Amino acid sequence: MTDEEAVIAANERYYAAFATRDPVAMNELWAVRTPVSCVHPGWMILEGREDVLASWASILGNETQPRVVPGGAKAVVLGEMAMVHCREFVAGAGLMATNLFVREDGAWRIFHHHASPVMVAR
Repeated sequence: MTDEEAVIAANERYYAAFATRDPVAMNELWAVRTPVSCVHPGWMILEGREDVLASWASILGNETQPRVVPGGAKAVVLGEMAMVHCREFVAGAGLMATNLFVREDGAWRIFHHHASPVMVAR
């Protein structure tokens, strides 16, 4: 598997954890040694693993949280870091997401997620 394929697979695990509302899987996907941050749509930036994972616990525990459908993921690998950008569809609304990954202990782990609404889907 190429690094690009491995990063795309890690990105797919991220969305699978979201879809299955699995806080353990989500926790395992986030970097441990690298500082993490997250910008959920409409939220201010969250910094630090504790705050980021607390936000995910809240989101994943919300049974009314709409399903997120990702698509069009593309990866760029730059040594031990990688970027994936993709589309997200949430309750019919289009978002663009950027997920940044770092290689820790041989595994690609997310260290930054940012999703924002878009006005026009391409």
